[in-house]
Amino acid sequence: MKKTMLLTALSVCLSFAAGVAVAERVHDWQDLRKAHDHVQEAMREMDRARAANHYDMAGHGAKAEEHLRAAEHELNECIEAARSAR
Repeated sequence: MKKTMLLTALSVCLSFAAGVAVAERVHDWQDLRKAHDHVQEAMREMDRARAANHYDMAGHGAKAEEHLRAAEHELNECIEAARSAR
């Protein structure tokens, strides 16, 4: 169980780090789409980890999922703004 929680935390951290790395060098909305895809993958990994732990992660899994959903929403808004600016 600790290993799964560690992998979950690592996945979330890496996803945010990847998002930051991509966000610094955005050239067009396609770069934003790649960051969005990474966040969606992190959400799928979080779902698998939470299911493996029977969703009992002292509330941290739900909080991480909430943050990932917020990041996904913001990236969608960024993509739409970048598309309309062209």
